[in-house]
Amino acid sequence: MERKKYVIFTAAGSGTRMKASEPKQFLLLDGLPVLHRSIFAFLDACPDVKVVTVLPKEHIARWEELCLKYPLNVPQRIVPGGITRFHSVKNALAKVPDGAVVAVHDGVRPLVSAALIREMFARMETCRALIPVLPVTDTLKSLDRGADGALKASGLPDPDRAMVYGAQTPQMFLSEELKAAYTLPYDTSYTDDASVAAKYGIPLSFIEGERKNIKLTTPEDMELAGYFLNLR
Repeated sequence: MERKKYVIFTAAGSGTRMKASEPKQFLLLDGLPVLHRSIFAFLDACPDVKVVTVLPKEHIARWEELCLKYPLNVPQRIVPGGITRFHSVKNALAKVPDGAVVAVHDGVRPLVSAALIREMFARMETCRALIPVLPVTDTLKSLDRGADGALKASGLPDPDRAMVYGAQTPQMFLSEELKAAYTLPYDTSYTDDASVAAKYGIPLSFIEGERKNIKLTTPEDMELAGYFLNLR
């Protein structure tokens, strides 16, 4: 039997580096809220996908207003976020049944392509976890920050760029396995869902990500995303 598809949108962060008057997931990007565009990317790829949206508790009412102002005609489970991303995803997984494929996607990555989403769901027929990655193109340096805030050489060897990749989202898993992984105690080393899954012993598979699938963090990222949208 084919597994149902679920997607968890993590949008519970405060986004202070965006320096905006409201959370970055609510900012307008070419006429639509960023989070709308992230959700529409999945609906375009898989119209039957089930949506779980994680938001700061104090901003849920604002999201409901935006869903009325910019119609989002899809059923969604709205979940209050936790004190960290780990706890937010754990809260959301309670709304996902066993026996599904669950994608976890940053709510502020609105430019992910439908093609990548469809390919990843297709590959999950033979994978237990699938992570999009991109090779790092910059030269890497091992540095320390001194007490005065200045950067200085750490004395450690510089990382080998050929061995380093950056992880993106969506990251996909078998739901019952990811739920089991999230029973682990919280650890600060859990920077994404793949790190939690790996700690639990779930084997990871990888797929080439997309350069345009950027995470919107700063005002400059918003400008770049608008440029990419205009190219489309």
